[in-house]
Amino acid sequence: MKRLVMSAVMVAGLAAGTVLAQDAAPAAAPAAAPAVEAAEGAPAATAKKKDSTGFFAVVFGSGTLGVILWAALFGCGAAAIYFIVDSSVLIRPQKIMPQTLIDKVKAAMAEGDVMKALHACETEPGPMANILSAGFSHVEEGFEVIQEAIGAAADLETERIMQRLTWISVCANLAPMLGLLGTVQGMIMAFGTLATGAPDVGALALAIAQALWTTAGGLTVAIPAITFYYSIRNNANRLILRMQAMTMELIKDLRNVEVVND
Repeated sequence: MKRLVMSAVMVAGLAAGTVLAQDAAPAAAPAAAPAVEAAEGAPAATAKKKDSTGFFAVVFGSGTLGVILWAALFGCGAAAIYFIVDSSVLIRPQKIMPQTLIDKVKAAMAEGDVMKALHACETEPGPMANILSAGFSHVEEGFEVIQEAIGAAADLETERIMQRLTWISVCANLAPMLGLLGTVQGMIMAFGTLATGAPDVGALALAIAQALWTTAGGLTVAIPAITFYYSIRNNANRLILRMQAMTMELIKDLRNVEVVND
């Protein structure tokens, strides 16, 4: 009898547990719904945060100083491109020491006609023509004076050539400094946000993005600029040495040349 009672009690308990479990399941479902909605809303929130740290969001969301810094970086990059193209076009053998000028001067010197050589230099202006003109203009004063005049003119033309490259170097050195200033500004903004005690995550992300984007922008300008600077400078040095050697080759016969007067 006792066994039957115990068995009945156990069955009743199991039945009650089943009923309670079935009643609790619908109640748990609504509770799970907000969690699902929150999980579905998470990508949208993440997308908004990602958008807030995008390039244009950083440029226009970094305040007046940030906009000025970015304008300076873009200007620095544009200037670097201009001076790189300008130097690449002008610092070439065809511009520094054109073969047509060399041929005309050689022909004139073979004839012993210094005035004809001087006229050839005047019709094809350029670094080498200017150097030779300085020497031919002093032909009546002796070979030593000619050498001094050519040396002074060569120094001047070399300085003019290298001045073009100086601006590329300026852009290459200025860009990282502007990027560093932007980094400092971004860190100041980030610490200012943290100092509020309850920092805005979006504002903090924007400040950090400003610091990183400006650094990247400065390096993006500086690395190609410094690479082109050294490449063009080495080419210019080779051309200057060739020009000086060719100039001395062309004037060596002036020791015995007589001036031809028309």
